[in-house]
Amino acid sequence: MKAQIAERTLARQPALIPQIVELDPGDAERILAHTDELARCGLMVEPFGRGAVAVTETPLMLGQVDAAGLLRDLAADFAESGRPQSLEDRLDLLLATMACHASVRAGRALTLPEMNALLRQMEATPRSGQCNHGRPTWVRLGLNDIERLFGRK
Repeated sequence: MKAQIAERTLARQPALIPQIVELDPGDAERILAHTDELARCGLMVEPFGRGAVAVTETPLMLGQVDAAGLLRDLAADFAESGRPQSLEDRLDLLLATMACHASVRAGRALTLPEMNALLRQMEATPRSGQCNHGRPTWVRLGLNDIERLFGRK
C-alpha cells in the first residue's frame, strides 16, 4: 500500500451503499479530523450525524473491510498517539492498522500458491518480521527445537 500511495496508484472500491459506522462522538471527531490522511490511504469517510461516519470507499487491496472495527481501531490509535505527528508518521500508523485488519487470521487455510505469494511479499516488505503491535510474524526453529517439540530430546 505504501508503494501504491507513493506512486499515486492506490485503487479504491466505491461502496454501492455507504457503510454507516456508529462511534463515540469523540472517536467520530478524531476520525473526521484525519479525513485527508484516510483519503490518501484509500479510505473515504464523511460525517453522518453526531457520532456516525459514512464509509464511501475502501482500498481495493484490503478486500472485504470491517469498516466499524477498522474505524474504532484507528480512532483508538489517534487518541493514543496524542502528540503532534508528522504526516509520514500518521500515514504509517494508519497503514499499519489497515494492514492488520486485512491480515491472514489464525485458522484461515491458505492454498500453496497463496502461501508462496505471501512469503515472497514478506521477503520484499520492510519490517515484515513483526506486526504493527510488535508480535512476530514468523519464528525460526532449529533442529533441536523441533526435536524437543516432538519429544525426541
